[in-house]
Amino acid sequence: MSLFASMRAPRTIVFGSGQRNAVPGYARPLGQKALIVTDARMGASADLAAMVDGLKAAGLTVAVFDQTLPEVPLECIAQCVAFGRAFGPDLLIGLGGGSCLDMAKVAAVLLRHGGSPRDYFGEFKVPGPVLPLIAVPTTAGTGSEATPVAVVADSERLLKVGIASPHIIPLVAICDPELTLSAPAGLTAIAGADALTHAIEALTAGPRVVDADSSLDHVFLGKNALSDGHAREAIGHLARGLRRSVDNGQDLAARESVMYGALLAGLAFGTAGTAAAHAIQYPVGALTKTAHGAGVACLMPYAMSFNLSHATQSMAEVAVAMGVAEAGDDARGNGERAIVAVEMLFASIGIPADLKALGLREDQLDWTAEQSLGAARLVKNNPRPLDLSAMQAIVRAAFAGDRTRLAH
Repeated sequence: MSLFASMRAPRTIVFGSGQRNAVPGYARPLGQKALIVTDARMGASADLAAMVDGLKAAGLTVAVFDQTLPEVPLECIAQCVAFGRAFGPDLLIGLGGGSCLDMAKVAAVLLRHGGSPRDYFGEFKVPGPVLPLIAVPTTAGTGSEATPVAVVADSERLLKVGIASPHIIPLVAICDPELTLSAPAGLTAIAGADALTHAIEALTAGPRVVDADSSLDHVFLGKNALSDGHAREAIGHLARGLRRSVDNGQDLAARESVMYGALLAGLAFGTAGTAAAHAIQYPVGALTKTAHGAGVACLMPYAMSFNLSHATQSMAEVAVAMGVAEAGDDARGNGERAIVAVEMLFASIGIPADLKALGLREDQLDWTAEQSLGAARLVKNNPRPLDLSAMQAIVRAAFAGDRTRLAH
């Protein structure tokens, strides 16, 4: 395949301890009325109060919506948009974890273009630029500060749904690892594991046959040179920092590695996309109410085992990035080392080892496999073709906790 690269990203990315204090300087040129979208925990925090004071000192009028709920239910979006319309912002600031950032993205769409979130489900449904958006993550996992995707919960659908459009990439992403110091160990673990799955699935995604319309017709473009570079570096930072940040939440160097890795993973999968583990997690999460990061991380070693024969060199690159293999060694052997390294890292931070531990029942396995195929944008990214029998094989192996069942 000839060299192909593509990248969709914020106009400005700022990373570093203390950089949350740069928010007013970036907000000032974008508008005069800023709506901060966050949740109740951050709404009561000193960090939010300091941000509001800084924005006001810079001459902006500020309102805060701090009622964002996990998974971003449509009813909660409606409340945020109604609050926003009454205030009349010309700028949105998302502050918090992935749900807060996704809420801000959807609100930026609806406050500019109107309608319902359902009008924008799928790819390229947002008709044009949205309200200017600054993303300030307080967890290190989703990478939403850098991606063209917002995932929401629609009560009329069992599975979560997404809005995918380059228009919802924040203009500015400000990533301050000091904001993650208060994240508890469990949240740190599942968020960081989510980021590592993003990076691995982006690096091992199947390459596409591309033409001049590819980047115009598809939000996710499969494996490419720019996403590969971001994914490799993300894997290295996450492998070095994740266990340390779970064991000692005040280890700022570890927090920096994990947040930087999550950002890079967002840049990687925001162009390349994710694959089988994420596709299967949609129905698993719907049935078990499992945290997204725990579900995709549980599934990752099984998806890697299934894909090894079709992404051998990419899997070997995962091992090298994680520091468990040398470049140039046997690629198949290195790919196996990558899977073992991922299993060991996830086990060390408390990720469940199989779907049974997540609460999935054996009589739900076939339905899970069938529903997984509905995530077409993820299925087509998988390096090894996925059909119903393939999905069933992965799901059953992950339920049994036995990845040796999966043919390489």
